[in-house]
Order: sequence, then C-alpha cells, then structure tokens
Amino acid sequence: MPVALRPGMQIGGFTLVTPLHEGGMATLWKVSHPQQTLPLLMKLARVGYGEAPTQIVGFEVERMILPRLAGAHVPRFVAAGDHEDQPWLVMEQIAGDTLRPLLERAPLPPLRVADLGARIADAIHALHRQDVVHLDIKPSNLLLRAGDPEGRIVLIDFGLSRHGALPDLIAEEFRIPIGTAPYMAPEQVLGQRDEPRSDLFALGVTLYHLATGERPFGNPVGAAGLRRRLYRDPAPPRTLRPDIPRWLQEILLQCLEVDPDARPATAAQLAHALRHPEQVPLTGRADRAQRDGRLTVMRRWWRNLGRDRLPGRAAGDHLRQAPLLMVAVDLKHADVALCAELRATATRIAAMFPQSRVACVTVMRTARVALDSNLDAQGRNRHVKRLIALRDWVRPLGLAPERISVHVLEHNEPAVALLDYARNNGVDHLVMGARGITGVRRLLGSVSAAVVAEAPCTVTVVRAPAREGDAGGEPA
Repeated sequence: MPVALRPGMQIGGFTLVTPLHEGGMATLWKVSHPQQTLPLLMKLARVGYGEAPTQIVGFEVERMILPRLAGAHVPRFVAAGDHEDQPWLVMEQIAGDTLRPLLERAPLPPLRVADLGARIADAIHALHRQDVVHLDIKPSNLLLRAGDPEGRIVLIDFGLSRHGALPDLIAEEFRIPIGTAPYMAPEQVLGQRDEPRSDLFALGVTLYHLATGERPFGNPVGAAGLRRRLYRDPAPPRTLRPDIPRWLQEILLQCLEVDPDARPATAAQLAHALRHPEQVPLTGRADRAQRDGRLTVMRRWWRNLGRDRLPGRAAGDHLRQAPLLMVAVDLKHADVALCAELRATATRIAAMFPQSRVACVTVMRTARVALDSNLDAQGRNRHVKRLIALRDWVRPLGLAPERISVHVLEHNEPAVALLDYARNNGVDHLVMGARGITGVRRLLGSVSAAVVAEAPCTVTVVRAPAREGDAGGEPA
C-alpha cells in the first residue's frame, strides 16, 4: 500500500509536521529538519491505486530540474529521495498565495492586470535564462511571495517543464499533448516542447482571464477542442470589457498569436511593454472589434488540417557524434552475468561517443483486455517500483545526469513498446539482452528477434559469456 503519512513520521531525515494540500498530482506537507533553518515543504508523488504514469514521470521531471534552478523566482531545492517506493522532494516553503483566488475577483482593473503581468514575465524571463521552459504557466502555479517589497512572483510545479540540457522525459514517453488545456500554446498541442514563447501564450491566457473574467479558449475537452486554438481566434478583450485600453488589447492578442514568431520575442520584452504602455506600437489588434469571419477561420482550419509538427532531431555530423543509445533492461528476469555484460556493452558504446545520450528502458507488461491494477500483491506501485529498480541498475554506468534517462514503458507486447520508443525518439543504437532458447521461444519467437527484425536502427543483442538456459535480458 502507499505510505500512510502521519505527523511525526520520518522520511529521509525530515519530520512530517502538518499536511498542507492534497492535490491531484501530489501531496504537500510542512516538514522540519534539525539542520535546516528554512521553512520546508515536502512534496510526495501520488502512487496509489489508479494513479496515471504521467504523474510519476512528471514528478521525476521536477526532481531532475529543480536542483538546477536558482534565484528568487523559484523555490530553493533541499533534498529528494524515495521512501518505501514513495518518491519525495523537499524544497523551501514559500510564504504567500497563488494567483488562483484572483480569478474569482476577475475582471480586475487593467493597470492591476498589467502590473501582475509584468511581474510574472520577470519570473518567466529569469527561468528562460536558465534554459528552462515551464510549459504549465497558470494562476495556480504563480505564487506572490509574501512580505517581498519587490512583489516578486515565484514559479512552482515544474513537472511538465523542459530543460534544454536534460532529457525530456515527457516527450520521450508520451505521444499526446500534456498540459493544462485552457493554457496550452498551439505548438504544445502539436507536441512541441522546446519553445520559450509557449510560456508567453499561457501568460496571455492568464492575463486575458484576469482582465475580462473569461478564458479566451474556454475549457476544451479532447484533442479536437485543443486544436481549435490553431484556427479560431479569441474574442477581442475590448468587446467583453470596453474599459480595457487599446494598448492592453494589443499586448493580450499578441501573446495569443498562433505563430510563436508573432508573439513578443522574449518575456523581458513583454514585461517592458506592460510597464511602458505609451511605448507599445499599436496595430490592427488594438482596434479589433470582432472575431475573424467564417471564411478566414475556414482558411486557417484547412491550412492546419492534418498538421502534426514535432521537434526534429539534429542531423549530419552532429547526429553521428551524438547518437541516442537505448538500453533495454529486463528487471523481471534478472541475470547477474547478463546484466554485467549489458552494462559493459552500454558503457563501451557511450565511451566511444562522449556527446551521446543513453535512455535506459524497461517494459512493464500489461493485460491485453482486462484493466491491470497499478499496485502489486504487497500494495506497492508497480511503476514506481520498476522506476527505482531501473535507477539502481543504471547507477554503475557512472554517466552524468544530463546524459542518461530512465523510462518505464507500459504495454502488453514488450517488443512493440521497444520498437515504438525507438521510432518515436529517433534512437540510433539499441542494446538489449537475449535469453536462452526454450521450447516456447522456438515456437513463438523472442522479443529480441522481433526487435531485430523491425527496428529502425542498429541493434546489438548481448549474451552472457558461457551461459546456457533462459536467463534474463529481454524486457518483460
């Protein structure tokens, strides 16, 4: 069962003091530590029955990114770890409230909206300068630091974020748009996760809501609803609130442009515009009095029909010098000799290409028809259990964090899961182990044989020296 949390409980040397929030993705507790003077917050991933793998992967993303962030616009990282298959993360507890309650008071005065927007843009710019795109900017992830004379905004919740120097776990494991539907930029809907101006679109949605009391794109459900923002423009803010200045409508509509190149170039430029309205160049956006006509919308719809732009990988010499190496590990049928050979092979290949990146994956087999429980017989989260075991498996490789990532794939056919991952992520070289031949494998074939037959890349199948029998190597 998931860890039963209670006041006074010790996790990683931290003492649970008071529960603060039970969210859909994680549980928050106030904690203390004898060697820490900061007010501390512990975030624990939800790993109980029915929790989606996206939540666990998002938690891993935050644990990977937060330690690399610094400055007044992000919480300070303290520690992270696992407690009986329960991932946890400790950070500075920021005193203050999020901007979520302001939505209940919207519409706000235009100058108040502009002031908040400039401060949010400052925080986003500070994050972008650290090579991170947040990708989930929304009022509940914007915290106004209490007692700060500068009124600075703190960005929280980096579970969907993208760090330019780290593997993108979200993009590598999931092929659907992931984010908060009302705030997602058009390029996010199409799967692109490396565009800093996506955060400016989400900020535009937030400010539009605060200024008008309405969301520009409503609260869409499903892929079709999300894709509407590719061709359907929002109502001009001044049609909802005539007292909104022309310059503010100009800025809001510019932030909500479908093409990132038509938005403000940087968050810093957006902050400057919001603070100096007299310097905002006014275009046709400022005087727009109605949404675009049906013919214009149909043209946009036709232009975006079937559009599915995803970020491409580098090509040419750089690609050859920086290959993506995929190592498929079978944790269910572990064999010491084969594991050692698999690690040795992966280490040799990684050493040959110092700019390469290694993705270690394992497949958690699921039922074909019936719904599997995400908990095992002992009540442990199967996905988290595999994730922790895979992290232990890769540790001896000794690679820097930015060169390695771990992934638990869920599928009823291990070979299909491995092939899909290799195709979707542009894998250059796949390394996997092979189990010995058994009567069943002679009849049905092996996972490695299926992968070798259909893989879009080079495949190395490793066997343990002088070992016979059906020993672990293929992911299952």
